[in-house]
Parts: sequence; C-alpha cells; structure tokens
Amino acid sequence: MLDDKDIQKLIEVFATREEVATKLDLEELRGDFINLQTSVDAYAKKADTYFQEMVMLSHKVNRLEKWIQEIAEKVGIKLEY
Repeated sequence: MLDDKDIQKLIEVFATREEVATKLDLEELRGDFINLQTSVDAYAKKADTYFQEMVMLSHKVNRLEKWIQEIAEKVGIKLEY
C-alpha cells in the first residue's frame, strides 16, 4: 500500500486544481486555437488554388496535344509516343 511518503511524492508530481486553474488561461488557449485555425484555413485556400491551377494546366496540355495530333495528320507525319 501507499504510505504518506508515496502520497506526498504523487502530490509533488501532479498539479493541483489551483495550479491548473492559474496556469490554464482559456482565453489564451482560444486565441492560440483561432490562430491555428486561421493558418489551416489559409493553407487550405492555397492548396485549393494550386489544385485548380493544375486541373486547368492539364486541360491546356491535353488541348495542345490534340492540336499537335491534328496538325501532324494534316501534314502527313506519324507521331509516336
């Protein structure tokens, strides 16, 4: 069983309610969370913009390849790839 010395050691390791209440500032945590949320939203916006640009670029490349194929057929060149 635990004796008084063991209990005292546990008390020293764990924070008391008063210590938690004074160290834990909920407004500060909310501010940190809002900052984190803002950062994640900004990153998500940048990622979304990037992916939209990649889709547009892919369509552009496909269109150019189609035109090259059509030109090659009219000129009589066989393209292999």
